[in-house]
Amino acid sequence: MPRPEMRRRHLLVVVVALAAALLAGACSSSDLKEGGVPTITVPGRSKAPAGELSAATQAELQAAVDASMKQYGTPAAVVGVYVPGKGSWVSATGVADLSTGAKPTADMAWPLRSVTKSFTVTLILQLVDEGKISLDDTVDQYLTGVPNGDRITIRQLADMSSGLADYTTQAFVDDFVADPNRIFTLDELNAYAFAEPVQFEPGTQYVYTNTNTNVLGSVVEKVTGQSFSEALSQRILEPLGLDATLYLDDGSPWPEPHATGYQPDDGVLTEQPANFSVFGPAGSLVANVDDLRVWGEVLGSGALLSPATQQERLQGHPLAKGPEYDQYALGIGELDGWWGHTGEGFGFTATVMHNPESGATIVVYTNLAQLPDKSHPAEKLFLSLAPIVDAL
Repeated sequence: MPRPEMRRRHLLVVVVALAAALLAGACSSSDLKEGGVPTITVPGRSKAPAGELSAATQAELQAAVDASMKQYGTPAAVVGVYVPGKGSWVSATGVADLSTGAKPTADMAWPLRSVTKSFTVTLILQLVDEGKISLDDTVDQYLTGVPNGDRITIRQLADMSSGLADYTTQAFVDDFVADPNRIFTLDELNAYAFAEPVQFEPGTQYVYTNTNTNVLGSVVEKVTGQSFSEALSQRILEPLGLDATLYLDDGSPWPEPHATGYQPDDGVLTEQPANFSVFGPAGSLVANVDDLRVWGEVLGSGALLSPATQQERLQGHPLAKGPEYDQYALGIGELDGWWGHTGEGFGFTATVMHNPESGATIVVYTNLAQLPDKSHPAEKLFLSLAPIVDAL
């Protein structure tokens, strides 16, 4: 165990890294009800592609995993590769907990971090399909106290162009360091951001900010009359059979066994805290590799949305600041023709990407984050795997 004075220093490093990181299936079928509201057929839980990828392909994929882990010093990685008509492959490599030597498994639930954003924005887009909100509504129609709320639209929150400040302010840092186990509510996270000046005028820049997604979480609560967790479970997790996907913003236990998250501190990999409440609807989910496969297919194919809404969802822009997507759209990003989301924070990175052309899906989890060179281990590993899959 670290000495008390060292632990406080590590927490300060963690919070600074958190601030940096936070900056940092089947086709849908639908018809129109009377009044023009589409009826979406929820696909249910899909099955992984039958059979195994060829031995040669598995060896090539594992070599890419091993090389990436060596390059970045990643303790553990769990990877799933799923290619319709070709087969599936899951790999768990390395050490999940450096203190015990425990190995990672495919059944472990891993933090999704910002992959959670793709769930939150999907809830918003479902409400758009139901005619309950419009992407061009201003946020003040649903929430009070939002700076520029009479000019910021739902769309601008979803595509990261609102201009709102992030919530990882000095006040937040002070409160977190004073009590790393404190459970932060969504209203509290938003309040930290709302107390700060806006970054820019709405719609003039694209800057990745977690406040945007947390405000959308509050809109979900206002419109549905449910807690975010209840709406998420009812509308996405239960219909898709995502039983291993949990929203842990209230201090609920993280299912054991699970990996430990690490990030460098003066060159030493240091264990990170496991307080999920600091993320809210921007990052509080955990899931195992197969649940994230299911979600990747649904997210990339638009299976929970009308075709028109999915098409609108994919209209993106390069980010002026944030993760290194080729473009970021409405709660979804694009990398080399693959669509999905990445996440990072408190010692973990995650990536799920789906190729709409081939139907392939890749899931990557690692227990390493906030590297000095700003590399995202899960994203970098995905980028080394995607060309192998594209060549099949």
